[in-house]
Formats: sequence, C-alpha cells, structure tokens
Amino acid sequence: MAKDTDADHSTNGSDEPTTMQISAQYIKDFSFENPNSPGSLQPKTEPSVEVNVDVQATSLSDHVYEVSLTTSITGRDETQVLFIIELVYAGIFTFQGENQDNIQPALLIDCPQLLFPFARSIISSVTQNGGFPPLLLQPVNFAQLYTDSKKDL
Repeated sequence: MAKDTDADHSTNGSDEPTTMQISAQYIKDFSFENPNSPGSLQPKTEPSVEVNVDVQATSLSDHVYEVSLTTSITGRDETQVLFIIELVYAGIFTFQGENQDNIQPALLIDCPQLLFPFARSIISSVTQNGGFPPLLLQPVNFAQLYTDSKKDL
C-alpha cells in the first residue's frame, strides 16, 4: 500500500514521485492489567482515564524506518486503579523520492496517524474483554504534538 505524500505530485528534483509504503505493522509490546478485579468491574463513581501518547522513529536502513506509537492508559475511580494498558504499536515505513527535510515530520505526523486507528481498535477490544465498556480514544493531533515538541527544544 503506498500513500502519496506530495499533493501536487512533484518529484522533489528527481524523476520519482514521493511515496510512503507501509511494509509491516504489528504489536511490539502490550500489557493489560486489571489489578483489583472483580471489585474494579463495578466502580462506585465515574472513572477517570489518563492517556499518554508518544511517538518514536528509528532508521533501519536507507529510506526505511520503524515508527512506534506508545499509548499508556490508566483508568481509576476515586478509590482504586481499575485498569492499566500499555501498548506499543509499530510499523515499518519506506520512503521513496522524499526530501530529507520532510522525512522527520512525515515520520512523526503521517506515520502515527496511519497507525493510530489500529492501536485504538486494540485498546477498545481489550478494555471490553477485560470487563469494562470499550474505551474509544479520541483522535490525536500528531501535527500539534510535533509542533509542541519542537518548541521544547
């Protein structure tokens, strides 16, 4: 599956159009804990859910990168931890015709946007299979996360 990352189909100085190919996607690490069951399955108050998202990219070879989307989630009510989820969902991406200046934003914005729906589905299924209502994560603005990370430097 190839994604055209250049809307005007320019070639960035080469004869080859810019493309991004997803070679693989997979669960790299996964943990679900329901530490206080069965009592946690009937919380006394509306639970609060804390979600943390991180993206890392690693070069595997020329034009080939692994992008890892790490999602950590803790659900609590006022007296106990209900569940803890840690998921690292990753993909292998190959870029052709991409300008080196555009690789980092593509890795940290475009790639996790493609991985996120799969991670969201896994998290929804595991919370439901763990005895809770399915947790449907809200969309993540990876462009804003990227911009914010640049401000911190």
